[in-house]
Amino acid sequence: MTSSFSKLTEQFLVHIGVERGLADATVRAYESDIAKYVDWLQTKGIEHPEAITRQDVEDYVAALDAAGESARSKARRLASLHEFHRFALAQHVVADDVSAPVKAPKGASTLPDVLSVDEVARLLDAAAVGGSNDPVVLRNKALLEFMYATGCRVSEAAGANLEDIDLDERVARLMGKGSKQRLVPIGSYACMALHAYLEQARGELERRSTAAVPERRAVFLNKRGRRISRQSIWEVVKDAGQRAGITRPLHPHTLRHSFATHLIQGGADVRTVQELLGHASVTTTQIYTHVSPEHLIEAYLSSHPRAR
Repeated sequence: MTSSFSKLTEQFLVHIGVERGLADATVRAYESDIAKYVDWLQTKGIEHPEAITRQDVEDYVAALDAAGESARSKARRLASLHEFHRFALAQHVVADDVSAPVKAPKGASTLPDVLSVDEVARLLDAAAVGGSNDPVVLRNKALLEFMYATGCRVSEAAGANLEDIDLDERVARLMGKGSKQRLVPIGSYACMALHAYLEQARGELERRSTAAVPERRAVFLNKRGRRISRQSIWEVVKDAGQRAGITRPLHPHTLRHSFATHLIQGGADVRTVQELLGHASVTTTQIYTHVSPEHLIEAYLSSHPRAR
């Protein structure tokens, strides 16, 4: 990377990481996207930001398409480029944002993986299989109930601390992207599962720790008494899905997708779901407003004055 690109990229990453307060993982994603973009530009002999044209940006998007990247991946990379070019313009490094007119190519819209209400119930019941007094079983049940009740990200579940949970008020404080906090209600099923886990199991898991200083803060502990990892949560979800007889692939975000979709289908407005999910933009939340063909037909027959 040439010094002109290197300096601008460094300034850009400081801007989004420090001034805008984006999460470390988000900053790393931007860094990767911009590095790939700059490397491509340099293969075309472009060594300075002011030398980039709109056609160059369009050619880069076409190159991503030729490389077989998904529509979602291309859209994300282009969003990174838009941010980078806007920053360059704001810093007076360039006279014009040549990326602004370039739009992401349209692709087949993919809806998130969502379980039905019945499948979620089977999954949560399967998490309790193995003995009601087993500390790991109690933890797994509480963990999955908590994730479905709050719609939290896997990182938020792994990072939850005891002081973040108020079972009397039935509310959880979640730390989202960019260290932004939000309060989310906890349903009665999750409260009961959490109470059983905290009263009967967490202490036993903590005593299993061989660490010099026991884990006093984390809500969810692994079998060795340490804070549970995101990979371990993934395994808990996958194992429960297998026991529940759910054949399609599952991941922790499936519960988050299902949480949002079931709220929308139950009558919650998009803005409320946006706040519960911790989305910065309501546009991100609107993907959950999809409805099944059965719901469409039912709504049509019950609402259209000449449907019957």
